[in-house]
Amino acid sequence: MTGLVLDKISMRFDLPNGGSVQALKDVSMTIKEGEIMSVLGPSGCGKTTLLNIIAGFLAQTEGKVMLNGHEVTGPDAERGMVFQKGALFEWMSVRDNVDFGPRMKGMPKAERDIIANQLLETVGLQDFKEKAVYELSGGMQQRVALARCLANDPDVILMDEPLGALDALTREKMQGLVLKLWKETGKTIILITHSVEEALLLGERLIVMAPRPGRLHKEYRLPFAERGVNADLRDVKKSEGFAETRDEILSMIWDMEEEIMGRTEESA
Repeated sequence: MTGLVLDKISMRFDLPNGGSVQALKDVSMTIKEGEIMSVLGPSGCGKTTLLNIIAGFLAQTEGKVMLNGHEVTGPDAERGMVFQKGALFEWMSVRDNVDFGPRMKGMPKAERDIIANQLLETVGLQDFKEKAVYELSGGMQQRVALARCLANDPDVILMDEPLGALDALTREKMQGLVLKLWKETGKTIILITHSVEEALLLGERLIVMAPRPGRLHKEYRLPFAERGVNADLRDVKKSEGFAETRDEILSMIWDMEEEIMGRTEESA
């Protein structure tokens, strides 16, 4: 069976004082191969925890993660991660960063060069391949991070606030690039974001999570990611249903934040 399956995922963090924090509770969903899904929710709802469990960086306390019919038990090249900051090797060249994974696999240099050149052309960095990463802007570094992730040919790409540190114009350009890569590669993409607009633009599926414990609250099936592949994203934001859905989700998350603040005041 292809695709990613989360089966009743729960995560509890035990504290040194004997207490515990229930970060996630009974999270279940199936993500089909080639889907792009965005995840929203108030701070503390377990979005990043869930992504780290899918990546294999954390072991859940209950439940199973299955990918293409086998259980996820740790990190693997079949699941690629793109962080808010690229986590790149800044002293290396752009090309050396991109071909790092294939090089660790022992792939011959000629094959690595073909992969790196193709991906750098795809993300618009062919002319910068010999530059050191520290010489690049933040947006260009995130392009390198995307290319490096794709060089390992993962089945699933996990993105944790990958565009959150970028200025508005660069962020919009990168959103278009993410949609382009999704459509051209057919990869499954799961993206965590705090931006409701970004979640609407980059999620044909959009999940809103509720906090304490983190759980699935509401799911949307949306047309905006498909529209954005071949359209100006500013025009997509003006399209039918976008503003109404954005306002509905903003109100939903705002109400959750208000509830959290109320609990905090009561326990103070």
